Amino acid sequence: MSFDFQLYVDGRFEAGAAKFGSVNSSTGEVWAQMPEARTDEVNRAVEAASRALTDSAWAGLTASARGKLLFKLADLLEKAAPRLAEIETNDTGKIIRETSSQIAYVVEYYRYYAGIAHKIEGSHIPVDKPDMQVWLDRQPVGVVAAIVPWNSQLFLSAVKLGPALAAGCTVVLKASEEAPGPLLEFARVVHEAGFPAGVVNVITGLGPEYGAVLSGHPEVDKVAFTGGPQTAKHIIANTANNLAKVSLELGGKSPFIVFADTDIQSAVNAQVAAIFAATGQSCVAGSRLLVEASVKDEFLARLVERVSRIQVGMPNEMATEYGPLCTERQLRHIETVVAESVNQGAKVLTGDKTIDRAGFYYAPIILDCTGVSNADSITTELFGPVLSVDTFSTEQEAIEKANSTVYGLAAGIFTTNLTRAHRVSKRVRSGVVWINTYRAMSPLVPFGGFGLSGHGREGGFAAALEYTTTKSVWLRTSDDPISDPFVMR
Repeated sequence: MSFDFQLYVDGRFEAGAAKFGSVNSSTGEVWAQMPEARTDEVNRAVEAASRALTDSAWAGLTASARGKLLFKLADLLEKAAPRLAEIETNDTGKIIRETSSQIAYVVEYYRYYAGIAHKIEGSHIPVDKPDMQVWLDRQPVGVVAAIVPWNSQLFLSAVKLGPALAAGCTVVLKASEEAPGPLLEFARVVHEAGFPAGVVNVITGLGPEYGAVLSGHPEVDKVAFTGGPQTAKHIIANTANNLAKVSLELGGKSPFIVFADTDIQSAVNAQVAAIFAATGQSCVAGSRLLVEASVKDEFLARLVERVSRIQVGMPNEMATEYGPLCTERQLRHIETVVAESVNQGAKVLTGDKTIDRAGFYYAPIILDCTGVSNADSITTELFGPVLSVDTFSTEQEAIEKANSTVYGLAAGIFTTNLTRAHRVSKRVRSGVVWINTYRAMSPLVPFGGFGLSGHGREGGFAAALEYTTTKSVWLRTSDDPISDPFVMR
């Protein structure tokens, strides 16, 4: 299968200012050339979105008509899923059975927001003036800059693009310069669905300056960003130029809390999925295991045994359970942090960290950091397959250790004690809490974090409202003339 990756601007495909190579992380070799957008292309994409926002081809559509376009997009995406899954696996190194299943579920997010489009309602306000009728009209917030990272990019774009289009916004979708292939190919699905020119634009490019041009553009009204806290700080600074609304879904260092009364094997299975699925490259990865001291040995013995049986392989083979990291830079970073953590006292519980094959492979690793509070692997979001382990003896200690981080995106709690589950879930500072499960997602449920994990929510009905702004409309109902304001009575 061959691919011609292009930018998508104002309803047309174009080559871009230049090309750059995208590396297949399972081989370490360039597998495709990607188009590079520079300042001119970014500006034209925003200008196209700005024109489309008020053009009758889009602004004149009813909410129901917008919903029908989203339903069509979902149907076409479902048909294109095998092709997109193959591209994502080639470009990111994510295993094919994960990309296939995730894209299939992304379809449901577009269908959900298609059904919401004509349910975004205003309201009547019974004001304290007898000759006035007042209502609130919800209108699209405007041009949206949606900036997404390489991992789970079709999902992370769906939770922005779906509600934005349902609300009537127009979008410039910026794919990461690392593995942008799936989103560039997704633009062809958008084009086939028949959205008017400029409503959706898909670009990518090298260098943070182009992201700055986009987020600070005077015609951008909202920035929806998923990525790291440092980049988010730059985006917030950029929006001082346009005062755009900002929603941020950032990193995490999520606690995975195991109480002694839990089903040990069930919790072990969930922990494997929480940290080693997607080779640990997930913002919600359960990277901090907090296990009650009395069951630590049993839990870790089972966990280490299960990890030893993970099937490493080429990501495009269905039997593979575990693939490479996306980039060599990430591989070297993880190697450095793990080495520093070991120097600080962490103990490696798993076997050899090397995997003898081409590409950016790094073996699953478990670090016992009990009593080593300053280990880098505890405090740093590694975005990789590294699990740090600590223990607790009381419920209060578990809560304190869970909250001892600047992040607050996700948390897992494993216990058969329902009252304890309620108490702990209420006190753990996290935007998402899973009890006796992990990684469960639904288009109906909001998702987001506290602290350096960002603000704003994606998913659910409330996310669609994030892409609207309210207009207050006053109607005077009296037929009497308005009196002269300068005549005293």
